[in-house]
Amino acid sequence: MRFSLIASDGLARAGLLTTPHGSVPTPAFMAVATLGGLKGVTVQQAEEIGQGIVLGNTYHLALRPGAERVRRLGGLHRFTGWRGPMLTDSGGYQVFSLARNRTISDAGVRFRNHLDGGELMLTPEESLRIQRLLGADIVMAFDECPPHDADRAAVEACNRRTAAWLERSIAAWRAPGGIGGAAEQALYPIVQGGLHRDLREASLADAMRHDLPGIALGGLAVGESFAERIQVLDWMAPVLPADRPRYLMGVGTPLDLVEAVARGIDQFDCVLPTRMGRHGIAYTDNGPMRLKRAEYAEDAAPIDATPSAASRLSRGYLHHLLKAGEHLGGQLLSLHNLGYYRRLMARMRCAIRSGRFSVFAEQFRSGYRNDSPEEMAGDG
Repeated sequence: MRFSLIASDGLARAGLLTTPHGSVPTPAFMAVATLGGLKGVTVQQAEEIGQGIVLGNTYHLALRPGAERVRRLGGLHRFTGWRGPMLTDSGGYQVFSLARNRTISDAGVRFRNHLDGGELMLTPEESLRIQRLLGADIVMAFDECPPHDADRAAVEACNRRTAAWLERSIAAWRAPGGIGGAAEQALYPIVQGGLHRDLREASLADAMRHDLPGIALGGLAVGESFAERIQVLDWMAPVLPADRPRYLMGVGTPLDLVEAVARGIDQFDCVLPTRMGRHGIAYTDNGPMRLKRAEYAEDAAPIDATPSAASRLSRGYLHHLLKAGEHLGGQLLSLHNLGYYRRLMARMRCAIRSGRFSVFAEQFRSGYRNDSPEEMAGDG
């Protein structure tokens, strides 16, 4: 993997990320394909809307269909039909999200899986073995993600474990005789530290000791407020390495992306475009549009003026599909949202290259009404 910085405007950066399966301009949004497929969206449709890179989940793919089966069927690219770059996370997020079903120790994490109650033991070595079998272009070190409200002692313990697991992840990544391996797969370390500036900086310093191809910020979008998330990015922006891609994990809304790009972030992933689409929500420059609401029942206008999978369709028709329980409604909005995110990233790259990013960001902030994903998901 190679990363080239093409332009900058303030802290915002435009670059090019080159992988064995193609190049992606940054800042880039990576669509989440937890089990290898984007929910309600085919690989052909994803290609047609210009999706550059997708993300698979190590924990979930290990449970089904199993990494060995994926490998026998040609690796994640051939298995899914996706021809572009892919990233797999390490399962570290599930250490946080599945806390009720896991037991953690310095050795690793033992999960009681949600499918049949069986056990899965994830260690740094096992996570990297699974990611090698899956064959993604970018793989992640195994880490421990603390809750946003964890006390300082708990976050310090997570930092210590994340640092130890990083060393073991690197050893597994560099081990000879593996499938794929370091020559084909770029390994990113993950910075933790919660909402404590000194612990964030300490975790970054530990990650940078290993001189890996990229850097990821974890432990955000886990329940903290928007202001707290921005505060962490303000702390980290001046100290992140300038010569490698910076990945903000699990973030977020369109406004989140604009604010993070303004602080020098290059890569993002989030489930929101397809999840909110399935809930009847379309993203626009004016904020999320909740198309299940009665006000749209006789609205003949399209979602917005930009070309998308739903641009020929009225808000009233989309409202009808959603209220009638037709899966097509959620699929169309998922495609619209993925296309909207792609266009938003392209507009930001253009603004950076032309030296107008601060103007773009201010105009976007002034027009965007940001609702929490939780509030939107509950709307009926």
